[in-house]
Amino acid sequence: MTRGQTTGGRTHVVDGIVAGAVGTLAIDAATYLDMTVRARPPSSTSQQSVAKLAEVTELDLGPEQQASNRRSGLGPLLGYGIGLTTSVAFALLTKGRRVPLPVAAVLLGAAAMVAANTPLTALGVTNPRRWSRNDWLSDIGPHLAYGLASAATWNRLSSRR
Repeated sequence: MTRGQTTGGRTHVVDGIVAGAVGTLAIDAATYLDMTVRARPPSSTSQQSVAKLAEVTELDLGPEQQASNRRSGLGPLLGYGIGLTTSVAFALLTKGRRVPLPVAAVLLGAAAMVAANTPLTALGVTNPRRWSRNDWLSDIGPHLAYGLASAATWNRLSSRR
């Protein structure tokens, strides 16, 4: 087997994880930059989704102070999982092929946005139909940063093959 060949898609999965990690760093950085520039508070939707999931699954997160701390930790971890999973899915779907950067960036950003917001909507934590223009910009901007960073990393890694 030569460098870059894969058995059962393992190389694609690893490259997808790396691209997802870079994208997740980018979405976090874009979000924190937006919070800084606009002096806006952090979103509580990820912690609210953890609370709803715990309620639905009857998972006891402990006494309120501990539960609050666990929600604060689990919320971002769910986001990391979405970021990694989105890029791995992209890697498996593209089968290691480079995709033009603008196309890959939009596809990855949109997929991550849908993957993040669908469960939130299903749990009743948010409703995109009621979002303001600023709400949409606060969500689209960081997800585009995710898409661009993930796509650029994916294309760089796939160029090795």
